[in-house]
Amino acid sequence: MKPLTVTKNMIVLFMASIFVLSCSDDDEIQPFVPTNNIVEIAQSVPQLSDLVSALTNYPDLVSTLSGDGNFTVFAPTNEAFDNLLEAIGQDDIDDVPEAVLRNILEFHVNSSFISSGQISPGAITMVNGEDATITADDTGVFIEGAQIVVVDAQATNGIVHLISDVMVPPSIAPVVGTVVAPAFFNNEFTTLIAAVQNADTDILSVLLGNGPSDEGLTLFAPTNAAFEAAGVTDVNGADAVLTYHVIDGIVRAADLPTTSGAAVAVPTLGGDVYLSNMGDGVNLNGSTTVTATDIEGSNGVVHVIDRVLLPPTQTINEIVGEFVNSDPAEFTLLAAALQRAGLGDTFSDDGPFTVFAPTDAAFLDAGLTEEAINETDPETVAGILTHHVVEASAYVFSSDLMSGDVTMMNTQNVGIDVGNLTVQDAANSTPPANLIPTLLNVHATNGVVHVIDKVLLPAQ
Repeated sequence: MKPLTVTKNMIVLFMASIFVLSCSDDDEIQPFVPTNNIVEIAQSVPQLSDLVSALTNYPDLVSTLSGDGNFTVFAPTNEAFDNLLEAIGQDDIDDVPEAVLRNILEFHVNSSFISSGQISPGAITMVNGEDATITADDTGVFIEGAQIVVVDAQATNGIVHLISDVMVPPSIAPVVGTVVAPAFFNNEFTTLIAAVQNADTDILSVLLGNGPSDEGLTLFAPTNAAFEAAGVTDVNGADAVLTYHVIDGIVRAADLPTTSGAAVAVPTLGGDVYLSNMGDGVNLNGSTTVTATDIEGSNGVVHVIDRVLLPPTQTINEIVGEFVNSDPAEFTLLAAALQRAGLGDTFSDDGPFTVFAPTDAAFLDAGLTEEAINETDPETVAGILTHHVVEASAYVFSSDLMSGDVTMMNTQNVGIDVGNLTVQDAANSTPPANLIPTLLNVHATNGVVHVIDKVLLPAQ
């Protein structure tokens, strides 16, 4: 096998630890006896300060590499860590999730003593359980593609060799550079990665591939805070949610459509996402904001979002029915009004519908008890209800609302005041209805519901 080559400007740093010999009074050559453990050797070499800093996140690893044993450590230089951070799109090694960084560090340690004379092409098993492959050519000797540049720093508990690059375990290597990488190597996206790891294996294959059309992918990546904002605490079985964040094809920020008054459907692998882009930011499904764009990956592009996108599973009718049967019940009078008007099945159809839904309290404030509703002419009830539905067959999320008149299904207008979040009915009732901020953008399979605190009355 070709002898190991070393970097001349660095070997001086290790000479004292490697080949220092001592002489007795009678000038007999005595064998070198190391006095420093592996951690102490690393701490004494300025070019290994990043490795030492990374190790301090794991006191048990420091303890192991400081204690009894016979380890071999392939130690990446500071430049190697700089190159890794650039490759994974991070600014600081502390940005990398602890579990990921620990796996990488353990991939640099072998649990036996391997001197330079014992290094030969083949595979050795590292303490993280994965094999690292050693190769050699005319330029030098390499382990997992990293060149071994300085050898045989002997310690009291093993030996250290310096390498030119950080070795990425084979289980992680396919992620580097892809649309998954910005999330996988960042502490802010650990929940997303946990969801991916708990999902069907096909999901990860899709994210690491080039998409069904072979034209790349676009990933809307939710942060940890985005999962919290959506109330998602259990990521097991989140396959449908994950695919709802992936577009087949590369869509950069400049390619996103502009909108006016209604959202535009954008197909994802898990169904349509509705995008609003009126010049003041990009929103998805009304409640999710795109906070960073155009993070490039080898197989696509990533946009960061502040709230998880949840694919709708119920029609508007089914959502109303669920509230009616909940405890406490809500929308019971809306349901009664729909039945009286003969519109009970209307919102089970395809739509899309945009509905301003009054609460039970709103009906009672208008004197519309269940008894009063059932005593009112069905046409009159229908006229009131259709004054709550936008005439256009469109998804109008809160991010699409503009101040001004909107024509409703009964052909009369309501007035929207975005600044005050109010809706003025055609009867000019005072005060106007308030949109309830916490109950905007209830997304259905056939439309969107905004809850209001007052019944909207038509002009006649």
